[in-house]
Amino acid sequence: MAEQEKSVKLGEIIQEFELEVLRAGEDYENVPLRALDINRPGLPLTGFFEHFDTERLLLIGLTEHTYLKGLSSEQRRERFDRLLAYPVPALIMTRGLEPFAECMEMADKYDRTVLRSTQQTAIFLSALIGSLYNQLAPQITRSGVMLEVYGEGVLIQGESGVGKSEVAIELLKRGHRLVADDAVEIKETSHHTLVATAPELIRGYMELRGIGVIDIVRLLGMGAIKLSQEIDLVINLEPWDDRAVYDRFGLESHFTEIMGVKISSATIPVKPGRNLASIVEVAAMNNRNRRMGHNAAQELTERMDKLFQEQMEGGAL
Repeated sequence: MAEQEKSVKLGEIIQEFELEVLRAGEDYENVPLRALDINRPGLPLTGFFEHFDTERLLLIGLTEHTYLKGLSSEQRRERFDRLLAYPVPALIMTRGLEPFAECMEMADKYDRTVLRSTQQTAIFLSALIGSLYNQLAPQITRSGVMLEVYGEGVLIQGESGVGKSEVAIELLKRGHRLVADDAVEIKETSHHTLVATAPELIRGYMELRGIGVIDIVRLLGMGAIKLSQEIDLVINLEPWDDRAVYDRFGLESHFTEIMGVKISSATIPVKPGRNLASIVEVAAMNNRNRRMGHNAAQELTERMDKLFQEQMEGGAL
């Protein structure tokens, strides 16, 4: 599925970070923010505007403020005139700094929004970028069921009717938690990991064939759901095929690529009589074990190789 282009309103950022509005541009609260990064206009204030992204918020901290303080009033007016002539969403002052009169003059001239935060620049910048990334990160929607199993984020996929929701409900009864059923929203975070959530409309609901839609919170309690979870393992359920060759040793690592990120994966054949919930639990624990550096298949192979080597050497003697 195609990635969704997202935006967040400036008013939401102002509310989240409790920013003081020093000057409000026209309809400033509804200005859409689409850029994931922030401009600290050190170079633009010296006159260098190449690669200047006008969709980014401008941030002036102590460094920029000190530089501007050393300029004459006329120089500051000229610098802010050039800077705010660009259609930037807003200019933010940090550390409770007072904006220069020339800044406010040019903000009036070009109808720009000026905001202020009392936080230190580095702390505010880090938190702001994190917030923008969480809200604007590339996102896709996949069909499947997302759960937290023993702390591992497990995305169960498979064709319609293969039994994804049935496996999920058994896992929920065993104390694991549901993130999303049917539609799973996946976004890439700044740490190059994938985080799954449920669309708000269907969050906490599941569909079971023959029963219909059920409310997990009402049936199993609030502890049975989780709002978001990093994806650690993708499990593909498929109907059992007697002609297929399934992995019995697990020596090879298998991956599924989602949004350019490789996620460990496993294929589980579905057959009457198999306890799929238990298999998913074991798969989740084994995946965590591997991420901690322990590979049971590799260890067994090394043991066998060592035994054969000793037997061969003993026979040679």
